[in-house]
Amino acid sequence: MAASSGGVGERRVVISGMGAVSAAGVGAAALWTAARDGVSQIRPLVTEYPYDGRIRIAAQVPGFDPSQYLEKALLTFCDPFTQFTLVAADEAVAQAGFAREELSGPRVGVIVGSGIGGMTTIDNGLRHYYQERIRPDPFSVPRLIPSAAPTTLGMRYSANGPTFALGSACSSASQAVGLGAQMIRFGLMDRAIVGGAEACVINGTIRAWEGLRVMTPDFCRPFSMGRNGMSLGEGAAVFVLETLESAQKRGHAPLCELAGYGTTSDAKDFVRPDLDGMIGAMQAALADAGLGPEAIDYLNAHGTATHANDVTEAAAIGRVFGERAGRLPVSSTKPIHGHALGASAGLELALTIRALQEQIAPPTINFLDFDPRCPIDAVPNEARRVEIRTAMSNSFAFGGINAVLIVRALAGEA
Repeated sequence: MAASSGGVGERRVVISGMGAVSAAGVGAAALWTAARDGVSQIRPLVTEYPYDGRIRIAAQVPGFDPSQYLEKALLTFCDPFTQFTLVAADEAVAQAGFAREELSGPRVGVIVGSGIGGMTTIDNGLRHYYQERIRPDPFSVPRLIPSAAPTTLGMRYSANGPTFALGSACSSASQAVGLGAQMIRFGLMDRAIVGGAEACVINGTIRAWEGLRVMTPDFCRPFSMGRNGMSLGEGAAVFVLETLESAQKRGHAPLCELAGYGTTSDAKDFVRPDLDGMIGAMQAALADAGLGPEAIDYLNAHGTATHANDVTEAAAIGRVFGERAGRLPVSSTKPIHGHALGASAGLELALTIRALQEQIAPPTINFLDFDPRCPIDAVPNEARRVEIRTAMSNSFAFGGINAVLIVRALAGEA
């Protein structure tokens, strides 16, 4: 199938800049270096209060001091998930080559996904109220609501276009990016700041995730024999979208084209993924990009290292890519940056873009041995040089919300 102009909308959408905050630190470059070199950022858990749970590791942002990056007056209104968002956005905007005033006005939108929103603010408020009988901070509500991240970003850049939060659990960031691209394609806005953020590695949240029995106490091993679950992470990834025509007019070389977006809902189970839902999302993204499966050169998998996800995702890849499934480089980078929930798909998209730029498939680390129930090429343990022109990023969320993005190189088009 031949490539089209990027879907049913007539305007081609490009990613002009990206930024990240992750367990690798501040910056998309630090995240890529860790992923490419296979250096896990999952460390012993650090919590403000004593933790009595079984899982004592997580991918937390190390030594993050928001006052180094954000104005003091702004911090009063920012939960950590919003702080991560703002810092990642500033990096993305700078890379895109925009001054703040160039992202202002009614034709610029902001969409940020988060699984939970201001969990630290919620946790502190409940503890103060129930245990200490102290009234929650008056600014608790504007800090904890999931829309705090996009609205604060909108204020920072005076963006008056469509602005909203998007909550689709672990596919939240992909949905925000995909929907932002569609709205640009169809002329609802010209530029957009999109992505995902999460900051919920705190006592109550970790305990809740432990209850689901999907967390590993030691090593996250996606698609490998011996896998026993995931590690929680935190952070944010933000992208600047515009039309290819806009980037060309201002002489900016975009990172890549955002060629395809597909989303489906399993509508079957709260926690167990469905094969048909995953297949449908990947096929929808391919159709949106006007591509056949043979065009995909690399796939960044959802790859949580849970039995239910990995076996189902591997089977879905097999159904979509047929006999190529065993040869297509597929990696999960979650053992590097953890599963950052609403931010995870954004971190993985950033790595997919860097894989495209560097022509390197990052490895699936902690891989012990091939699992016959996951018959895919998981790029075990070491990065691999691969010719990549088009790449896919999968995100599959609890509740069965699936979202898939496809990015494509733009050599010589800007």
